[in-house]
Amino acid sequence: MSNFYPRTGFDVMTESQSFWPVECAQGEPDLFVCLTCFDEVFRAKMPVDGCPSCGAVAAFEPFSLDAIREWGTENLIKKAEQLPFSSSSSNTGSDQPASSI
Repeated sequence: MSNFYPRTGFDVMTESQSFWPVECAQGEPDLFVCLTCFDEVFRAKMPVDGCPSCGAVAAFEPFSLDAIREWGTENLIKKAEQLPFSSSSSNTGSDQPASSI
């Protein structure tokens, strides 16, 4: 299934995206979820041009992986678990996916 970017008509997989980095303090949530479509999640960054799935701008809020596991869809949880930890992300511990041990 393609991740079609409705605002531009381009496929997200072939379009390069720009992101705003978000500094997250130790222990603070660093997973930013689009609250319009609940289909996109990014670690310690947010897309400059809005959500690649629905185009919403300024609709991202931070959550921990545990919180996303409580209410997220299977797809959202899977995306969150697969996100790599970046150098700007200082969270460790329970938010770390088991696959990155």
